[in-house]
Amino acid sequence: MYLIIELQTNNNKTSYICETAETIEAAMNKYHTILAAAAISDVECHACVVLDEEGKYIVRDCYKHAKAVETKMKETSDETA
Repeated sequence: MYLIIELQTNNNKTSYICETAETIEAAMNKYHTILAAAAISDVECHACVVLDEEGKYIVRDCYKHAKAVETKMKETSDETA
């Protein structure tokens, strides 16, 4: 049994989704699907971790994106320069 935890943080608020998988192959499939979405998401911090039934992590990764507000403010200030 494997536990897949997806974490999303925006504006200092974190939410999570937990799923389970019976095999390492199924767990890794879910992990890579989550990371594919995280790579292009607008979420400030989008992470995923896979744990085994003993609580040891198998793999983890995190994508950090600039805040949309900061990006928009920079674009606006560049346009006015």
